[in-house]
Amino acid sequence: MAEYTREVSRRIFAQEFKDSNLSFKDGDDQYAPQYLLTPTAARVNRMFIVGTLVEKEDIGTDSEYWRGRVIDPTGSFLIYAGQYQPEAAQVLAECETPAFVAIVGKPSIYTTREGDILTSVRPESICIVDGEVRDMWVVDTAKNTLFRLNELDNSSSDVVKAKEYYNTDSKLYYSMVADALKSLLESE
Repeated sequence: MAEYTREVSRRIFAQEFKDSNLSFKDGDDQYAPQYLLTPTAARVNRMFIVGTLVEKEDIGTDSEYWRGRVIDPTGSFLIYAGQYQPEAAQVLAECETPAFVAIVGKPSIYTTREGDILTSVRPESICIVDGEVRDMWVVDTAKNTLFRLNELDNSSSDVVKAKEYYNTDSKLYYSMVADALKSLLESE
């Protein structure tokens, strides 16, 4: 029997996630993992986000299908949970807004008929957390982003692919990290 290991959950700020639209499969197998490559060369199959759930709505017609908006210091994530994410949908249904939430989920990319690209997260799990957990996530995500920015000078295949596809402006993402960290000082 083949051994199955879960992908590491990447920490990504909302702004970088929204800027991301390069997805690919790692292999030809129909079960090959799907990845999203971000402008700072994060290869994302699963992600870990923490922010403030500011709105939620049941947009389902035949069954519950929840859409929520979670904000971090750089922007917002759209999340969608329904019958295939029953635990996450239940948390969304029962949770009051605003609330700090921690989410592990899969990135999803959708291209509209007009050609606009929308990013969202399909939560595998959602937990209610406190402000301290959110602040620690901001610091950890800043460290992860800075590490990726510093690695943009190397020539790994993901870095080359990200730089060619996005023409990554490092200054934009350094500024994003600085603003995210500054927001922690302002909230004290």
